[in-house]
Amino acid sequence: MVTVNGDATGLVVSFGEMLIDFVPTVSGVSLAEAPGFLKAPGGAPANVAIAVARLGGRCAFLGKLGDDEFGRMLAAILRDNGVDDSGVTFDAGARTALAFVTLRADGEREFMFYRNPSADMLLTEAELNLDLIRKAKVFHYGSISLITEPCRSAHLKAMEVAKEAGALLSYDPNLRLPLWPSAAEAREQILSIWDAADIIKVSDVELEFLTGTDSVEDEVAMRLWRPSLKLLLVTLGDKGCKYYTKDEKKLRELLRFANACGAITTTKKGAIPSLPNLSEAMQLMERA
Repeated sequence: MVTVNGDATGLVVSFGEMLIDFVPTVSGVSLAEAPGFLKAPGGAPANVAIAVARLGGRCAFLGKLGDDEFGRMLAAILRDNGVDDSGVTFDAGARTALAFVTLRADGEREFMFYRNPSADMLLTEAELNLDLIRKAKVFHYGSISLITEPCRSAHLKAMEVAKEAGALLSYDPNLRLPLWPSAAEAREQILSIWDAADIIKVSDVELEFLTGTDSVEDEVAMRLWRPSLKLLLVTLGDKGCKYYTKDEKKLRELLRFANACGAITTTKKGAIPSLPNLSEAMQLMERA
């Protein structure tokens, strides 16, 4: 087990799902057309945890895995990347989640999920490592953990404890419509915790979904702004990102660095295998 020791300054705790992505061995095909698949660790909150660790930060992951070969493999990947896994629990009665994902020739991603239910959906409040949450400088989470109980209640409790302990709350909705009962339910639940966050990142597609407007113009993005927010980010794929904040000091250079990291991840297969280290990111910035 990898555990973060000493002073907690700068610790990022990422909460939610970790799973196995199965990615086609060839590019530009549908899932049905794929001749074979490569397995790769993934899950947006776990991606964040490992991304922070690879860039030299201190991070912990909080979530539930199946007590199976894939679950133990994922826990080992966290440890191998220097991520604190003391918040990881295992479920003997449910499997680790699987996702088949491809980038089709038309540029659209296609997903197929296997979680009926998967272990991450069964995390309970009683299983939360509250001491770890209270050490967080930043508490990061998505929205997939809001879809079903008991994980939804665990998610809300973790947010409450982190907020009370003084952490910055970082929210990436990470919309995956096939996992929700309906689009209306997804929109309602994603927005139900909006006002608690200090930092929110949405994609251009998520902006359109949440506002009902096919535009990334400032007046549309500002519909998602709240007075309690410190930073709202809208990612735009190969066009970079837009940001909204009360204080712009140092932010432009930080976002330039973040865009460099994002660019590097597009050059390899799999979310976690493609994450850069600090040296790789700095080298790209120097060439840009």
